[in-house]
Amino acid sequence: MTNYLLIQLKMGIYKKAMMIGFIMAIINMAMFAQTEKRVVITIDDVPQTNRSRSNLLSKLDSLQIPVSIFINEAKVYTDGEIDSSKLLILDAWMSKPYVSPGNHSFSHPRYSTTGLELFSEEVLKGEVLTSRLATKYGKELEEFRFPFNDLGKDSLQHLEIKLFLEKEGYNITPFTVESSDWMFNYLYEYYLSQGDLENAQRIGDRYVNYTIRMFKFFEELIAEEYEREIPHIYLCHDNKINSDYLAEIISRLALLDYNFISLKEAVKDDVYDQIDHYYLKYGITWIYRWMEDDKLRKEYMKKEPGIVDVYEEYENVRLK
Repeated sequence: MTNYLLIQLKMGIYKKAMMIGFIMAIINMAMFAQTEKRVVITIDDVPQTNRSRSNLLSKLDSLQIPVSIFINEAKVYTDGEIDSSKLLILDAWMSKPYVSPGNHSFSHPRYSTTGLELFSEEVLKGEVLTSRLATKYGKELEEFRFPFNDLGKDSLQHLEIKLFLEKEGYNITPFTVESSDWMFNYLYEYYLSQGDLENAQRIGDRYVNYTIRMFKFFEELIAEEYEREIPHIYLCHDNKINSDYLAEIISRLALLDYNFISLKEAVKDDVYDQIDHYYLKYGITWIYRWMEDDKLRKEYMKKEPGIVDVYEEYENVRLK
């Protein structure tokens, strides 16, 4: 499928409305298909405030599928004070009927390093503006996603923060699929800043294809482990590469017969009631966390589609 960068920067013969209409048609076909494939799109690190409006939100407006966002309220501040222009961007996200809010801490620290006391303060500080906007738009704020999906360095830290979040009325939000979009985004923004559209497009295409490979990998894993489909939770971020490519990922998933559902609907599946057996700080998928057998977990992790070349490219660019 032709990607957005190619449309906007090179071909110039298709209007955005035509492409969005095409994607909407694919999504509608998937919604009526006889399928058990389901996915919810979740977006961390909202809002990006380096522009006066969110390009990603504009794309999602055209698609109108359920989305859950996880907010870092520090992004709304400038020099320690609430920035009214940045607050308007967060308000725009919260105003959308298809958007459900979640807390992602105030300033995105690592829990395993920060510790319970300071991290608990981060949780509470990170809900002040979001709670106000949730009330304004008649929404619930009951989901919390850990920065870096770092639930703690050991079983004690895991238990302590779990009890705290339960007391504050939060669910810990899992994910099943992610595709290192932060790393692809770093390269993508670098090449755009250099005016290197060819390499930017290459990275964008690689991101889309890798994401779809990861979905297919976990589909096969789930089929082996559960002998049925489960609703997936895709984790990505509010960044430039998703502004330009998330809609294409959504269209590719629709072509694979995925229905797009809400987070609340996804976690009703009893697969999400399982015990988390993983007590290290690393942000692995819940599909691995549910595995009690550490050896089996490691065997599956070794089989994941690789992006060693992308990581090496990222390291080379980062050190320039």
